[in-house]
Amino acid sequence: MMGGVYPTVLLHAFPLSSTMYARVAIPDLIAPDLAGFGTSAVPDAAPSLDVLAGDVVAGLDARGVTGEFVLGGVSMGGYVAMAILRLYPQRVKGLILADTKASADTAEAAATRLAMADSVLAGGDDTAALPAKMLAPESAVLTAVQAAVRQADPAAVAWAQRAMAQRPDSFATLRAAVIPALVLVGEHDTITPLADARAMAEALPDAQLTIIPGAGHLPPWENPVAFTTEVTGFLAARLPA
Repeated sequence: MMGGVYPTVLLHAFPLSSTMYARVAIPDLIAPDLAGFGTSAVPDAAPSLDVLAGDVVAGLDARGVTGEFVLGGVSMGGYVAMAILRLYPQRVKGLILADTKASADTAEAAATRLAMADSVLAGGDDTAALPAKMLAPESAVLTAVQAAVRQADPAAVAWAQRAMAQRPDSFATLRAAVIPALVLVGEHDTITPLADARAMAEALPDAQLTIIPGAGHLPPWENPVAFTTEVTGFLAARLPA
């Protein structure tokens, strides 16, 4: 443990980096860049969220976090968190899932991801429309999110889309997770809306579900105060020092 409490590991959304947590004030927070994003390199391995899961755990081990931790993620970060929970269940003390879903892609959704992967590698600007879709209407952070999305490496975007397209259904993993869990969803999230959040909360044996007001798909960026309040309240109540 670090600082007398379990460290909290939060994984970022696609196609962003750990900077999306810059205004989140959570004690003992670790927010790594998933492979290919931010300061990290695109994996050499074939696309799979299990690769990202292994990278996250190896990175924690390298920094001395070799025991249990609280694990969370937004969007793609949630997918990776569920892969970690499946592969390393003994390491996860608590779970935070925000604006994500446990179901696998439909055939249509997977095909859309694969088409984007091919397009961005060919020079397409497919990610340009993402910020407006991810954020609440008239969001004050639109310009900042647009700038962050433009920084994404096309090779990382393609690799991640191919990995997400083949991710498994995670409901069995959630049903087996007998740990405290917090499920969050932005009030205006149209990508993974309340129905997806409710399905995860119902699958988890010990979960609470909370809606973040004024946010779309990126609550830590759109409403960091509310996100911080919900997470720190959950940690204090369910995973005290």
